[in-house]
Amino acid sequence: MTAPAAVGLRSERGPILLSVMVATGLVAIDSTVVATAVPSIVADVGGYEAFPWLFSIYLLTQSVLTPVYSKLADQLGRKPVLLFGIAVFLVGSVLCGIAWDMPSLIAFRAVQGLGAGAIMPMTVVIAGDIYTVAERARVQGYIASVWGVSSVIGPTLGGLFSQLDAWRWIFLINVPLCLLAFWLLARNYHEQLERRRHRIDWAGAALLTAALTLLLLGVLEGGVAWEWTSPTSIGVFGAGAVLLVLFVLVERRASEPVLPLWIFTRPVVASTAMLNLILGGVLIGYTAYIPTYLEGSAGASPLLAGLALATLTLGWPVAASISGRLYLRFGFRPVIISGTALVLATAVGIAVLSRWPSIWTVALILFVTGLGFGFTAVPSLVAVQSTVAWQERGVASGTVMFSRSIGQALVAAVLGAISNGIVSRMGGEAHDPATVIASSGAVFLASAVLAAAMFGLAFLVPRGVPTEDRPDRES
Repeated sequence: MTAPAAVGLRSERGPILLSVMVATGLVAIDSTVVATAVPSIVADVGGYEAFPWLFSIYLLTQSVLTPVYSKLADQLGRKPVLLFGIAVFLVGSVLCGIAWDMPSLIAFRAVQGLGAGAIMPMTVVIAGDIYTVAERARVQGYIASVWGVSSVIGPTLGGLFSQLDAWRWIFLINVPLCLLAFWLLARNYHEQLERRRHRIDWAGAALLTAALTLLLLGVLEGGVAWEWTSPTSIGVFGAGAVLLVLFVLVERRASEPVLPLWIFTRPVVASTAMLNLILGGVLIGYTAYIPTYLEGSAGASPLLAGLALATLTLGWPVAASISGRLYLRFGFRPVIISGTALVLATAVGIAVLSRWPSIWTVALILFVTGLGFGFTAVPSLVAVQSTVAWQERGVASGTVMFSRSIGQALVAAVLGAISNGIVSRMGGEAHDPATVIASSGAVFLASAVLAAAMFGLAFLVPRGVPTEDRPDRES
Protein backbone atom coordinates (compact mmCIF):
# COMPACT_ATOMS: atom_id res chain seq x y z
CA MET A 1 0.00 0.00 0.00
CA THR A 2 1.25 3.46 -0.85
CA ALA A 3 2.60 5.34 2.12
CA PRO A 4 0.47 8.25 3.37
CA ALA A 5 3.37 10.63 2.65
CA ALA A 6 2.91 9.95 -1.07
CA VAL A 7 -0.44 11.74 -1.02
CA GLY A 8 -0.46 15.48 -0.55
CA LEU A 9 0.71 18.75 -2.04
CA ARG A 10 4.38 18.07 -1.17
CA SER A 11 4.46 14.63 -2.74
CA GLU A 12 5.64 13.76 -6.23
CA ARG A 13 2.11 14.09 -7.55
CA GLY A 14 1.48 17.20 -5.47
CA PRO A 15 1.80 19.68 -8.37
CA ILE A 16 -0.86 17.76 -10.31
CA LEU A 17 -3.14 17.73 -7.26
CA LEU A 18 -2.57 21.47 -6.85
CA SER A 19 -3.49 22.12 -10.48
CA VAL A 20 -6.65 20.05 -10.04
CA MET A 21 -7.55 22.00 -6.89
CA VAL A 22 -6.98 25.38 -8.56
CA ALA A 23 -9.08 24.31 -11.55
CA THR A 24 -11.83 23.12 -9.21
CA GLY A 25 -11.66 26.44 -7.41
CA LEU A 26 -12.50 28.27 -10.62
CA VAL A 27 -15.88 26.59 -10.86
CA ALA A 28 -16.47 26.46 -7.08
CA ILE A 29 -16.00 30.20 -6.56
CA ASP A 30 -17.98 31.06 -9.66
CA SER A 31 -20.95 29.03 -8.42
CA THR A 32 -21.40 31.32 -5.38
CA VAL A 33 -19.84 34.68 -6.26
CA VAL A 34 -22.49 35.79 -8.76
CA ALA A 35 -25.56 35.49 -6.51
CA THR A 36 -24.59 38.22 -4.04
CA ALA A 37 -23.58 40.60 -6.86
CA VAL A 38 -26.87 40.45 -8.79
CA PRO A 39 -28.26 43.79 -7.44
CA SER A 40 -25.06 45.58 -8.44
CA ILE A 41 -25.06 43.98 -11.89
CA VAL A 42 -28.70 44.89 -12.54
CA ALA A 43 -28.14 48.45 -11.34
CA ASP A 44 -25.34 48.85 -13.89
CA VAL A 45 -26.53 47.01 -17.02
CA GLY A 46 -30.27 46.66 -16.36
CA GLY A 47 -32.33 43.65 -17.42
CA TYR A 48 -33.79 42.67 -14.05
CA GLU A 49 -36.43 40.44 -15.64
CA ALA A 50 -33.72 38.42 -17.44
CA PHE A 51 -31.13 38.05 -14.67
CA PRO A 52 -32.20 34.47 -13.69
CA TRP A 53 -30.70 33.41 -17.01
CA LEU A 54 -27.27 34.29 -15.61
CA PHE A 55 -27.61 31.06 -13.64
CA SER A 56 -29.81 29.03 -15.98
CA ILE A 57 -27.67 29.45 -19.11
CA TYR A 58 -24.50 28.61 -17.17
CA LEU A 59 -26.10 25.46 -15.76
CA LEU A 60 -27.48 24.53 -19.17
CA THR A 61 -24.22 24.80 -21.11
CA GLN A 62 -22.25 23.19 -18.30
CA SER A 63 -24.58 20.19 -18.24
CA VAL A 64 -25.24 19.34 -21.86
CA LEU A 65 -21.63 18.89 -22.95
CA THR A 66 -20.40 16.93 -19.92
CA PRO A 67 -20.96 13.52 -21.60
CA VAL A 68 -19.20 14.76 -24.74
CA TYR A 69 -16.17 16.03 -22.86
CA SER A 70 -16.04 12.83 -20.82
CA LYS A 71 -15.99 10.64 -23.91
CA LEU A 72 -13.33 12.79 -25.59
CA ALA A 73 -11.21 12.39 -22.45
CA ASP A 74 -11.35 8.62 -22.84
CA GLN A 75 -10.32 8.93 -26.49
CA LEU A 76 -7.86 11.83 -26.52
CA GLY A 77 -6.72 12.02 -22.89
CA ARG A 78 -7.73 14.07 -19.87
CA LYS A 79 -5.08 16.76 -20.20
CA PRO A 80 -6.11 18.30 -23.54
CA VAL A 81 -9.78 18.35 -22.52
CA LEU A 82 -9.06 20.05 -19.19
CA LEU A 83 -6.68 22.57 -20.78
CA PHE A 84 -9.37 23.36 -23.34
CA GLY A 85 -11.94 23.82 -20.58
CA ILE A 86 -9.69 26.18 -18.63
CA ALA A 87 -8.99 28.21 -21.79
CA VAL A 88 -12.69 28.52 -22.64
CA PHE A 89 -13.50 29.46 -19.05
CA LEU A 90 -10.80 32.14 -19.22
CA VAL A 91 -12.24 33.59 -22.43
CA GLY A 92 -15.75 33.52 -20.98
CA SER A 93 -14.61 35.27 -17.80
CA VAL A 94 -12.90 38.08 -19.74
CA LEU A 95 -15.98 38.52 -21.93
CA CYS A 96 -18.25 38.65 -18.87
CA GLY A 97 -15.98 41.31 -17.40
CA ILE A 98 -16.50 43.58 -20.42
CA ALA A 99 -20.21 42.82 -21.02
CA TRP A 100 -22.19 45.93 -21.98
CA ASP A 101 -25.74 44.79 -21.21
CA MET A 102 -27.68 41.89 -19.74
CA PRO A 103 -28.09 39.92 -23.02
CA SER A 104 -24.34 40.07 -23.69
CA LEU A 105 -23.57 39.03 -20.11
CA ILE A 106 -25.95 36.08 -20.40
CA ALA A 107 -24.31 35.02 -23.68
CA PHE A 108 -20.84 35.22 -22.15
CA ARG A 109 -22.00 33.24 -19.12
CA ALA A 110 -22.89 30.50 -21.60
CA VAL A 111 -19.26 30.52 -22.74
CA GLN A 112 -18.14 30.18 -19.13
CA GLY A 113 -20.46 27.21 -18.74
CA LEU A 114 -18.92 25.52 -21.77
CA GLY A 115 -15.55 25.70 -20.04
CA ALA A 116 -16.89 24.59 -16.66
CA GLY A 117 -18.49 21.55 -18.30
CA ALA A 118 -15.01 20.30 -19.17
CA ILE A 119 -13.30 21.32 -15.94
CA MET A 120 -15.51 19.58 -13.40
CA PRO A 121 -15.47 16.00 -14.71
CA MET A 122 -11.81 16.13 -15.73
CA THR A 123 -10.57 17.12 -12.28
CA VAL A 124 -12.17 14.10 -10.60
CA VAL A 125 -11.17 11.76 -13.43
CA ILE A 126 -7.52 12.83 -13.23
CA ALA A 127 -7.58 12.20 -9.47
CA GLY A 128 -9.03 8.77 -10.19
CA ASP A 129 -6.28 8.06 -12.71
CA ILE A 130 -3.20 8.92 -10.67
CA TYR A 131 -4.31 7.72 -7.21
CA THR A 132 -5.32 4.30 -5.93
CA VAL A 133 -8.67 3.64 -4.26
CA ALA A 134 -7.11 4.05 -0.82
CA GLU A 135 -5.32 7.24 -1.84
CA ARG A 136 -8.44 8.72 -3.41
CA ALA A 137 -10.05 8.64 0.01
CA ARG A 138 -7.61 11.33 1.15
CA VAL A 139 -7.35 13.14 -2.17
CA GLN A 140 -11.11 13.68 -2.39
CA GLY A 141 -10.81 15.46 0.95
CA TYR A 142 -8.32 17.89 -0.60
CA ILE A 143 -10.62 18.55 -3.54
CA ALA A 144 -13.73 18.84 -1.37
CA SER A 145 -11.92 21.34 0.85
CA VAL A 146 -11.73 23.65 -2.16
CA TRP A 147 -15.51 23.80 -2.17
CA GLY A 148 -15.54 24.52 1.54
CA VAL A 149 -13.13 27.44 1.21
CA SER A 150 -14.87 28.69 -1.93
CA SER A 151 -18.24 28.69 -0.16
CA VAL A 152 -16.86 31.42 2.11
CA ILE A 153 -14.69 33.25 -0.42
CA GLY A 154 -17.41 33.38 -3.10
CA PRO A 155 -20.15 35.24 -1.18
CA THR A 156 -17.55 37.46 0.49
CA LEU A 157 -15.98 38.53 -2.81
CA GLY A 158 -19.39 39.00 -4.42
CA GLY A 159 -20.56 41.19 -1.56
CA LEU A 160 -17.29 43.13 -1.44
CA PHE A 161 -17.19 43.87 -5.17
CA SER A 162 -20.86 44.85 -5.07
CA GLN A 163 -20.26 47.34 -2.27
CA LEU A 164 -17.30 48.78 -4.19
CA ASP A 165 -19.46 49.03 -7.33
CA ALA A 166 -16.93 46.81 -9.11
CA TRP A 167 -19.00 43.74 -10.02
CA ARG A 168 -16.95 43.08 -13.17
CA TRP A 169 -14.10 41.88 -10.97
CA ILE A 170 -16.12 38.84 -9.87
CA PHE A 171 -15.31 37.57 -13.38
CA LEU A 172 -11.95 39.19 -14.03
CA ILE A 173 -10.49 37.68 -10.85
CA ASN A 174 -10.69 34.33 -12.67
CA VAL A 175 -7.98 35.41 -15.12
CA PRO A 176 -4.91 34.84 -12.89
CA LEU A 177 -6.47 31.66 -11.47
CA CYS A 178 -7.04 30.28 -14.98
CA LEU A 179 -3.49 31.08 -16.01
CA LEU A 180 -2.10 29.44 -12.86
CA ALA A 181 -4.18 26.28 -13.31
CA PHE A 182 -3.26 26.05 -17.01
CA TRP A 183 0.47 26.48 -16.29
CA LEU A 184 0.50 23.96 -13.43
CA LEU A 185 -1.31 21.33 -15.48
CA ALA A 186 0.69 21.87 -18.68
CA ARG A 187 3.98 21.74 -16.80
CA ASN A 188 3.37 18.84 -14.44
CA TYR A 189 0.83 16.41 -15.85
CA HIS A 190 2.11 14.03 -18.53
CA GLU A 191 -0.25 11.27 -19.64
CA GLN A 192 0.84 7.91 -20.99
CA LEU A 193 -1.66 7.45 -23.80
CA GLU A 194 -2.12 4.50 -26.09
CA ARG A 195 -1.66 6.11 -29.50
CA ARG A 196 -4.28 4.86 -31.95
CA ARG A 197 -6.83 6.32 -34.30
CA HIS A 198 -10.24 7.09 -32.85
CA ARG A 199 -13.54 7.62 -34.57
CA ILE A 200 -15.21 10.51 -32.80
CA ASP A 201 -18.97 10.13 -32.64
CA TRP A 202 -19.86 13.59 -33.95
CA ALA A 203 -23.42 12.60 -34.85
CA GLY A 204 -24.10 11.21 -31.39
CA ALA A 205 -22.51 14.25 -29.73
CA ALA A 206 -24.61 16.66 -31.78
CA LEU A 207 -27.86 14.76 -31.18
CA LEU A 208 -27.26 14.40 -27.44
CA THR A 209 -26.32 18.08 -27.02
CA ALA A 210 -29.33 19.28 -29.02
CA ALA A 211 -31.74 16.91 -27.24
CA LEU A 212 -30.58 17.86 -23.76
CA THR A 213 -30.57 21.56 -24.63
CA LEU A 214 -34.20 21.40 -25.74
CA LEU A 215 -35.33 19.30 -22.77
CA LEU A 216 -33.57 21.50 -20.21
CA LEU A 217 -34.80 24.63 -21.98
CA GLY A 218 -38.35 23.30 -21.75
CA VAL A 219 -37.98 22.62 -18.04
CA LEU A 220 -36.29 25.92 -17.24
CA GLU A 221 -38.69 28.09 -19.25
CA GLY A 222 -41.92 26.13 -18.77
CA GLY A 223 -44.34 28.22 -16.73
CA VAL A 224 -42.02 31.24 -17.11
CA ALA A 225 -41.59 32.21 -20.76
CA TRP A 226 -44.55 30.08 -21.86
CA GLU A 227 -47.30 27.97 -20.32
CA TRP A 228 -46.56 24.31 -19.65
CA THR A 229 -49.39 23.21 -21.93
CA SER A 230 -48.72 25.75 -24.69
CA PRO A 231 -47.81 24.69 -28.26
CA THR A 232 -44.31 26.07 -27.68
CA SER A 233 -43.78 23.90 -24.61
CA ILE A 234 -45.15 20.79 -26.30
CA GLY A 235 -43.00 21.47 -29.36
CA VAL A 236 -39.81 21.94 -27.36
CA PHE A 237 -40.31 18.77 -25.31
CA GLY A 238 -41.45 16.81 -28.35
CA ALA A 239 -38.44 17.81 -30.41
CA GLY A 240 -36.12 16.98 -27.53
CA ALA A 241 -37.69 13.54 -27.10
CA VAL A 242 -37.41 12.78 -30.83
CA LEU A 243 -33.75 13.77 -30.89
CA LEU A 244 -33.12 11.61 -27.82
CA VAL A 245 -34.63 8.58 -29.58
CA LEU A 246 -32.49 9.29 -32.64
CA PHE A 247 -29.45 9.55 -30.36
CA VAL A 248 -30.09 6.07 -28.92
CA LEU A 249 -30.41 4.62 -32.42
CA VAL A 250 -27.13 6.24 -33.49
CA GLU A 251 -25.31 5.05 -30.36
CA ARG A 252 -26.31 1.45 -31.00
CA ARG A 253 -24.43 1.55 -34.31
CA ALA A 254 -21.48 3.81 -33.43
CA SER A 255 -18.07 2.15 -33.09
CA GLU A 256 -17.06 4.51 -30.27
CA PRO A 257 -20.32 6.01 -28.95
CA VAL A 258 -20.14 9.28 -27.02
CA LEU A 259 -22.40 7.80 -24.32
CA PRO A 260 -22.11 3.98 -24.44
CA LEU A 261 -25.34 2.22 -23.60
CA TRP A 262 -23.45 -0.14 -21.25
CA ILE A 263 -23.52 2.74 -18.77
CA PHE A 264 -27.14 1.89 -18.01
CA THR A 265 -26.45 -1.82 -17.49
CA ARG A 266 -23.66 -1.52 -14.91
CA PRO A 267 -25.32 -1.72 -11.45
CA VAL A 268 -22.77 0.53 -9.71
CA VAL A 269 -22.86 3.21 -12.40
CA ALA A 270 -26.63 3.13 -12.84
CA SER A 271 -27.45 3.22 -9.11
CA THR A 272 -24.98 5.99 -8.25
CA ALA A 273 -26.09 8.05 -11.26
CA MET A 274 -29.71 7.91 -10.06
CA LEU A 275 -28.56 8.68 -6.53
CA ASN A 276 -26.65 11.75 -7.69
CA LEU A 277 -29.59 12.88 -9.82
CA ILE A 278 -31.66 13.20 -6.64
CA LEU A 279 -28.71 14.59 -4.69
CA GLY A 280 -28.44 17.43 -7.20
CA GLY A 281 -32.11 18.17 -6.69
CA VAL A 282 -31.85 18.35 -2.89
CA LEU A 283 -28.73 20.49 -3.19
CA ILE A 284 -30.36 23.07 -5.47
CA GLY A 285 -33.36 23.24 -3.15
CA TYR A 286 -31.10 24.62 -0.43
CA THR A 287 -28.61 26.68 -2.43
CA ALA A 288 -31.38 28.47 -4.34
CA TYR A 289 -33.86 29.08 -1.50
CA ILE A 290 -32.05 29.21 1.85
CA PRO A 291 -30.64 32.75 1.32
CA THR A 292 -34.04 34.08 0.18
CA TYR A 293 -35.74 32.36 3.12
CA LEU A 294 -33.35 33.82 5.71
CA GLU A 295 -33.41 37.31 4.20
CA GLY A 296 -37.21 37.41 3.93
CA SER A 297 -38.15 35.72 7.19
CA ALA A 298 -35.28 36.33 9.62
CA GLY A 299 -34.09 39.70 8.30
CA ALA A 300 -30.61 38.42 7.47
CA SER A 301 -28.35 40.48 5.22
CA PRO A 302 -27.41 38.90 1.87
CA LEU A 303 -23.86 38.32 3.11
CA LEU A 304 -24.98 36.69 6.38
CA ALA A 305 -27.51 34.52 4.55
CA GLY A 306 -24.78 33.44 2.15
CA LEU A 307 -22.45 32.55 5.00
CA ALA A 308 -25.20 30.51 6.68
CA LEU A 309 -25.56 28.56 3.45
CA ALA A 310 -21.78 28.15 3.35
CA THR A 311 -21.91 25.85 6.39
CA LEU A 312 -23.34 23.21 4.04
CA THR A 313 -20.18 23.16 1.96
CA LEU A 314 -18.02 23.35 5.07
CA GLY A 315 -19.45 20.07 6.34
CA TRP A 316 -19.00 18.45 2.94
CA PRO A 317 -15.15 18.30 2.90
CA VAL A 318 -15.05 17.22 6.54
CA ALA A 319 -17.11 14.13 5.71
CA ALA A 320 -15.28 13.62 2.43
CA SER A 321 -11.94 13.33 4.21
CA ILE A 322 -13.37 10.89 6.76
CA SER A 323 -15.42 8.80 4.33
CA GLY A 324 -12.37 7.20 2.73
CA ARG A 325 -11.33 5.35 5.86
CA LEU A 326 -14.91 4.21 6.39
CA TYR A 327 -15.61 2.82 2.92
CA LEU A 328 -12.23 1.09 2.81
CA ARG A 329 -13.25 -0.77 5.96
CA PHE A 330 -16.99 -1.25 5.61
CA GLY A 331 -17.62 -0.81 1.88
CA PHE A 332 -19.26 1.93 -0.17
CA ARG A 333 -22.88 0.99 0.49
CA PRO A 334 -23.01 1.40 4.32
CA VAL A 335 -21.26 4.79 4.11
CA ILE A 336 -23.61 6.01 1.38
CA ILE A 337 -26.65 4.81 3.34
CA SER A 338 -25.39 6.66 6.42
CA GLY A 339 -24.83 9.82 4.40
CA THR A 340 -28.30 9.78 2.85
CA ALA A 341 -29.80 9.11 6.31
CA LEU A 342 -28.16 12.31 7.58
CA VAL A 343 -29.47 14.26 4.58
CA LEU A 344 -32.99 12.90 5.15
CA ALA A 345 -32.97 13.67 8.89
CA THR A 346 -31.79 17.25 8.37
CA ALA A 347 -34.17 17.79 5.43
CA VAL A 348 -37.09 16.85 7.68
CA GLY A 349 -35.66 19.15 10.36
CA ILE A 350 -35.48 22.17 8.05
CA ALA A 351 -38.99 21.52 6.73
CA VAL A 352 -40.47 21.23 10.24
CA LEU A 353 -38.60 24.21 11.71
CA SER A 354 -39.14 26.53 8.72
CA ARG A 355 -42.07 28.21 10.52
CA TRP A 356 -39.66 29.45 13.19
CA PRO A 357 -36.85 31.11 11.20
CA SER A 358 -33.44 31.18 12.85
CA ILE A 359 -30.15 31.89 11.11
CA TRP A 360 -28.11 29.87 13.61
CA THR A 361 -30.45 26.88 13.58
CA VAL A 362 -30.42 26.74 9.79
CA ALA A 363 -26.62 27.09 9.70
CA LEU A 364 -26.17 24.22 12.16
CA ILE A 365 -28.60 21.95 10.33
CA LEU A 366 -26.96 22.72 6.99
CA PHE A 367 -23.55 21.81 8.40
CA VAL A 368 -24.89 18.35 9.25
CA THR A 369 -26.52 18.22 5.82
CA GLY A 370 -23.10 18.91 4.33
CA LEU A 371 -21.72 15.96 6.28
CA GLY A 372 -24.41 13.82 4.73
CA PHE A 373 -23.57 15.02 1.24
CA GLY A 374 -19.89 14.32 1.85
CA PHE A 375 -20.61 10.76 2.99
CA THR A 376 -22.77 10.26 -0.12
CA ALA A 377 -21.20 12.08 -3.07
CA VAL A 378 -17.54 11.13 -2.64
CA PRO A 379 -17.98 7.38 -1.97
CA SER A 380 -20.46 7.06 -4.85
CA LEU A 381 -18.02 8.68 -7.28
CA VAL A 382 -15.03 6.62 -6.10
CA ALA A 383 -17.19 3.47 -6.27
CA VAL A 384 -17.83 4.12 -9.95
CA GLN A 385 -14.20 4.92 -10.72
CA SER A 386 -12.99 1.76 -8.99
CA THR A 387 -15.17 -0.55 -11.10
CA VAL A 388 -14.23 0.61 -14.61
CA ALA A 389 -11.07 0.61 -16.72
CA TRP A 390 -9.08 3.73 -17.63
CA GLN A 391 -10.68 3.98 -21.07
CA GLU A 392 -14.15 3.93 -19.46
CA ARG A 393 -13.47 6.10 -16.43
CA GLY A 394 -14.13 9.42 -18.12
CA VAL A 395 -17.56 8.40 -19.36
CA ALA A 396 -18.50 6.69 -16.09
CA SER A 397 -17.40 9.62 -13.89
CA GLY A 398 -18.93 12.11 -16.28
CA THR A 399 -22.25 10.27 -16.17
CA VAL A 400 -22.42 10.61 -12.39
CA MET A 401 -21.59 14.32 -12.46
CA PHE A 402 -23.88 14.90 -15.42
CA SER A 403 -26.72 13.27 -13.48
CA ARG A 404 -26.12 15.64 -10.59
CA SER A 405 -26.23 18.67 -12.90
CA ILE A 406 -29.39 17.46 -14.61
CA GLY A 407 -30.98 16.91 -11.21
CA GLN A 408 -30.22 20.50 -10.27
CA ALA A 409 -31.72 21.86 -13.48
CA LEU A 410 -34.88 19.76 -13.35
CA VAL A 411 -35.62 20.24 -9.67
CA ALA A 412 -34.86 23.98 -9.85
CA ALA A 413 -37.71 24.33 -12.33
CA VAL A 414 -40.10 22.20 -10.26
CA LEU A 415 -39.32 24.02 -7.01
CA GLY A 416 -39.68 27.35 -8.79
CA ALA A 417 -43.15 26.37 -9.93
CA ILE A 418 -44.10 25.30 -6.39
CA SER A 419 -42.81 28.53 -4.85
CA ASN A 420 -44.40 30.80 -7.46
CA GLY A 421 -47.74 29.02 -7.12
CA ILE A 422 -47.84 29.61 -3.37
CA VAL A 423 -46.78 33.25 -3.72
CA SER A 424 -49.55 33.77 -6.26
CA ARG A 425 -52.21 32.19 -4.02
CA MET A 426 -51.10 34.39 -1.10
CA GLY A 427 -51.53 37.63 -3.00
CA GLY A 428 -48.34 37.87 -5.01
CA GLU A 429 -46.26 39.73 -2.42
CA ALA A 430 -43.05 37.71 -2.62
CA HIS A 431 -41.23 39.72 0.09
CA ASP A 432 -43.88 39.43 2.79
CA PRO A 433 -42.42 37.35 5.67
CA ALA A 434 -45.52 35.13 5.93
CA THR A 435 -45.40 34.44 2.20
CA VAL A 436 -41.67 33.73 2.32
CA ILE A 437 -42.14 31.25 5.16
CA ALA A 438 -45.01 29.50 3.38
CA SER A 439 -43.33 29.26 -0.02
CA SER A 440 -39.96 28.27 1.44
CA GLY A 441 -41.61 25.72 3.71
CA ALA A 442 -43.17 24.06 0.68
CA VAL A 443 -39.82 23.99 -1.08
CA PHE A 444 -38.14 22.45 1.96
CA LEU A 445 -40.91 19.86 2.24
CA ALA A 446 -40.35 18.91 -1.39
CA SER A 447 -36.63 18.66 -0.66
CA ALA A 448 -37.39 16.31 2.23
CA VAL A 449 -39.41 14.07 -0.12
CA LEU A 450 -36.45 13.99 -2.51
CA ALA A 451 -34.12 13.17 0.39
CA ALA A 452 -36.35 10.22 1.27
CA ALA A 453 -36.09 8.99 -2.31
CA MET A 454 -32.31 9.38 -2.16
CA PHE A 455 -32.19 7.36 1.04
CA GLY A 456 -34.15 4.57 -0.64
CA LEU A 457 -31.87 4.58 -3.69
CA ALA A 458 -28.81 4.17 -1.44
CA PHE A 459 -29.90 0.57 -0.75
CA LEU A 460 -29.58 -0.21 -4.47
CA VAL A 461 -25.82 0.43 -4.45
CA PRO A 462 -24.13 -2.98 -4.74
CA ARG A 463 -22.41 -4.39 -1.70
CA GLY A 464 -18.69 -4.93 -1.48
CA VAL A 465 -15.49 -3.53 0.02
CA PRO A 466 -13.07 -1.87 -2.43
CA THR A 467 -9.85 -3.71 -3.14
CA GLU A 468 -6.44 -2.10 -3.47
CA ASP A 469 -5.44 -1.04 -6.96
CA ARG A 470 -2.71 1.03 -8.53
CA PRO A 471 -2.79 4.27 -10.52
CA ASP A 472 -3.51 3.68 -14.21
CA ARG A 473 -1.63 6.67 -15.54
CA GLU A 474 1.06 8.42 -13.53
CA SER A 475 2.88 11.54 -14.58
